[in-house]
Amino acid sequence: FNETKIGRLAHKPLKLQGVKNVLGPEYLTPQGMSGDFGITMDEAAPWGVIVAITPLTHSVPTIAGNIVNMVAAGNSIVFNPHPGGAAVAALAIDEFNEAIKAETGISNLLCTIEKPSLDSFNALCSADDVNMLCITGGPGVVDAAMKTGKRAICAGPGNPPVLVDDCSALDFDRVARDIITGGGFDNNLLCIGEKQIIAVGDSYQKTLAAMKRQGAVVLNAQQLEAIKKEVFDFKDGVGCGSAVLNRKWVGANPDALAKIAGLNIDSKVEMLIAETDANDPFVQEEQMMPLLPIVRANCFTEGLRIAKQSEHGDKHSAMIHTMNVARMTEMGQAMDTTIFVKNGPCVAGLGMGGEGFISFSIATTTGEGITTPRTFTRYRRCTLVNNLNIVN
Repeated sequence: FNETKIGRLAHKPLKLQGVKNVLGPEYLTPQGMSGDFGITMDEAAPWGVIVAITPLTHSVPTIAGNIVNMVAAGNSIVFNPHPGGAAVAALAIDEFNEAIKAETGISNLLCTIEKPSLDSFNALCSADDVNMLCITGGPGVVDAAMKTGKRAICAGPGNPPVLVDDCSALDFDRVARDIITGGGFDNNLLCIGEKQIIAVGDSYQKTLAAMKRQGAVVLNAQQLEAIKKEVFDFKDGVGCGSAVLNRKWVGANPDALAKIAGLNIDSKVEMLIAETDANDPFVQEEQMMPLLPIVRANCFTEGLRIAKQSEHGDKHSAMIHTMNVARMTEMGQAMDTTIFVKNGPCVAGLGMGGEGFISFSIATTTGEGITTPRTFTRYRRCTLVNNLNIVN
């Protein structure tokens, strides 16, 4: 945190604790077949040397998760971390190397670039000894990796919506807690985090009221406008299409954002919310700040349309709160996202409050989804003809 200076310090240990739910070698099970013509075995083999690009937003957790997955699959790794988190990345990698050496006797299975840059990334991508790339970063580096011709596992951008249905059976205080838990976690740095709320019909006022009861601070229009002018650069006008996120405010605390508008709030507040329309930059941009816009939809169909449009086809993550199973199904099919959470916070989709396992590399662009050790293997088949099929 002293190096990256983004996010909420109290939440950082929770992300690292989540690494215990990353899958290991137990997930790599060989598949055997036996029949009239002999036996066949399919086994997962390592790729060899993997180059991993890790983000500033989750430097050490992403590195830790990548190490567990990739080393479990039998690979070695060269990291090219975000320059803003290079020192803490080197520290974490050194700790993992020491642990690996103590357990196996293997030295320096993991390496990192001391001063990572675009040039070092390009050099690694062109190295003959590198067999695979794993990219957890922005669209620019993802595009570059896809053009190298090497096997690339790419975690792309996301702008996850949460849709609150007009459903009288919902516990709106729980809905609010879930949204704050997910969207407020580490000041909304999570790529799966709720980024915009779309509330249908009567659920709009119920959600607003519940959010306030659960500790969120509601901004008025003037306060929102003041913050918007600071955290977005409008280089070509004032429309949403011209909004460029000011990286200075990514992962900022709610009280720091509130001060922009002259508002003093408790440092323990985890979320700001503001009423907007569907075209607001806070809805349309992946802003990674604990300030969630809430948009009113007149009906479920309109709400789903807004949710789908604001996700921009990234196929990353989406959430819904409803007791109507048909609407859960409709949204799940329409959004076509890698992660879809019903009646829970976004983190439940990664096994934190829900079933399943976690990874901080979610390969949406290339389609592997939540990465596992199997993601970083190549399957090999060995066949013996007319022997060792002992049952006749």
